[in-house]
Amino acid sequence: MGPRGRAGVLAVILVLVLAGAYVAVAGGFRLPGPSGPGAGTADAGGVAGGDGTLVDVAGTGDVPEVGALAPDFTAVTLDGDEVTLSEFRGRPVWLTFGATWCASCRVEAPDIQAAYEESDDTVVLAVYLSEDADDVRPYVERLGMTFTHLPDPDERLASRFHVIGVPMHYFIDREGVVRALKFGVLSRPQMDAELAAIAG
Repeated sequence: MGPRGRAGVLAVILVLVLAGAYVAVAGGFRLPGPSGPGAGTADAGGVAGGDGTLVDVAGTGDVPEVGALAPDFTAVTLDGDEVTLSEFRGRPVWLTFGATWCASCRVEAPDIQAAYEESDDTVVLAVYLSEDADDVRPYVERLGMTFTHLPDPDERLASRFHVIGVPMHYFIDREGVVRALKFGVLSRPQMDAELAAIAG
């Protein structure tokens, strides 16, 4: 093979390598964004949504199904009070999973607070993966969030709700039924739409 033939083969190899790198970076390592048909939605068999961070929760069980009762739990708030999910029957509940280190969670925190302030009787419960009250309290105070915060240092709640990443959101209606499951950052219009759906 002459010099021109070798140069041609090397050029083809270089193009293939660059194309593979582009596909890996552009399509392989980024979760789907919140735009486009069906983005940010889930059905009984899966989870979809916007940008978020995948997490590895030990002992994660089955995903609570949309249309089924949300798994009940009791947890302790930052103030040391116990709350039980089923005690909120009759009110819509927004159960959100995040972490103080999660940049995407921090991005949507002001919108969650604003949506909470504008809702009539929606309960917002924020669960923090692998963090205790001492980790969570300064974060909550710094961001001025006034809804209920639940540290989850042993990931018991995260496991029960099959959390695969943060932020992750469950929207639960007045009867305690999961009506939507979303992974990733939600826009304010998405939040408002989900809250309206569970308020009826």
